[in-house]
Amino acid sequence: MAESSLDGLIEALRRLPGVGVKSAQRMAFHLLQHDREGARRLSTALSDAVTRMRHCSRCHTFTEGEVCSTCTDPRRDARQLCVVETPADQAALERSGSYKGLYFVLMGRISPLDGVGVGDIGAAALLERATDGIVEEVILATGFTAEGEVTAHALAQALKARGLRATRLARGVPAGSELEYVDLSTIAHAMGDRR
Repeated sequence: MAESSLDGLIEALRRLPGVGVKSAQRMAFHLLQHDREGARRLSTALSDAVTRMRHCSRCHTFTEGEVCSTCTDPRRDARQLCVVETPADQAALERSGSYKGLYFVLMGRISPLDGVGVGDIGAAALLERATDGIVEEVILATGFTAEGEVTAHALAQALKARGLRATRLARGVPAGSELEYVDLSTIAHAMGDRR
């Protein structure tokens, strides 16, 4: 039996991270029953983004041009290069307003269990970019997961072997939290990384 357009929509929505069958069904039914205009706008926006968005030739984030607006901004400090796993991580750092340098987006992280090695995450392009004679510090802002730590370690070793200064984001107890509710690993790292 051929798949109906409703089934196709539900299956397409299931491709989103964290969306299971029931959530996909709720979204599909909502769009079709209550917000057909929203569904059309979503369809058009998704189609436009897929057609027009590409990777920046310098940092690999998403952009419509050859080079993104961050890389072409003369106010950014080109001596600092912050390495992140995804464009979402870059966006989070930008929202914080605490970083004024440039970025390099790996578009992934080392994950031996998934068959993703250092050659699969753009490490060669990162090393080329970092050794341009301008970059003085590479800030490794990968996640604090096992994969993020392996990625940061491997990149730090490769960068240091080329004489570059590699630093890692600090980690610790979140502001506004009470110690009794913070996980033990976070407390241990906060104690070790104290200043």
